[in-house]
Amino acid sequence: MNTMYYKYAVEVDCTRSITQAAENLFMAQPNLSKAIKELEDTLGIVIFKRTSKGVVPTPKGSEFLVYARNILSELEKMESLSVPKSDGRQNFSVSIPRVSYISKGFTSFAAELDPDKEIEVDIQETNSLETINRVAEGSFSFGIIRYQNKYESYFLDYLEYKNLCCDLIWESEFVALMSRYHPLAEADSVGCEELCSYTEIVHGDTVIPYLNSKETRNNLEPGRPCKRIYIYERCSQFDMLAHMQSAFMWVSPVPDEMLNRYGLVQRSCTAPFNRFKDLLVYPKGYSFSDLDKKFIDKIYSAKNEVAFQEYR
Repeated sequence: MNTMYYKYAVEVDCTRSITQAAENLFMAQPNLSKAIKELEDTLGIVIFKRTSKGVVPTPKGSEFLVYARNILSELEKMESLSVPKSDGRQNFSVSIPRVSYISKGFTSFAAELDPDKEIEVDIQETNSLETINRVAEGSFSFGIIRYQNKYESYFLDYLEYKNLCCDLIWESEFVALMSRYHPLAEADSVGCEELCSYTEIVHGDTVIPYLNSKETRNNLEPGRPCKRIYIYERCSQFDMLAHMQSAFMWVSPVPDEMLNRYGLVQRSCTAPFNRFKDLLVYPKGYSFSDLDKKFIDKIYSAKNEVAFQEYR
């Protein structure tokens, strides 16, 4: 059996779309559909079914995908045997959310890598669903995800389905981030009703497991502003907030140095939807390297710094 077909099936599972999977695999959609059909015929099972939420695995398909991921992981390990080893090589890969304190933690970690040794570091900033899928398929060693507490059951169920473990890094409340010249910048705290007349900057690729992007957007809490700008890069959000003096964004507390760099302030806001959790996610049985542990220590240090700083 062609093991490339396993990779095809895993990619379809990750994207929940034949079209998107074909694009990611750089192949024609009809060819991918044909390959999946040939794989199903060989196995004698139906791996995927089409639903209103995209292409999802059948119960038998889910079982097959667990085995397929394990086989692909073992094949990758065998292939790595032919790669020349270097005792001092610094290999590291992680997928993270677009979060300021995590970015600062990674920067601190990267700054302490030994420049006299080989360095191979892969870091991806993306949404939580993408991180889960990429860690599950082995593209990244481990990752960090973020979700609002109200969606916890969705994410924990999906992590279990993907055979991943998780550890809590931080649970806290979002704050409202805005320009120091925003009309509400001088307030000690702000209320949701006060923010409704202002433009909200939102990460455009936020996805909840089992909900498509349209359902996720439609599920925004009542009372939140109808004026929104969706962005996909973390750096863009700071530039926009700095130049749009009537805009704001829900974020976890931001390090002071970033606030000062972009001329921003953060204000506390009591709201029913603004609690979040950041989780470390990794495959079951994964053994963290010394480099992994050093990165995690830097993340906790950066988290502690913003967790105890004052913001009104």
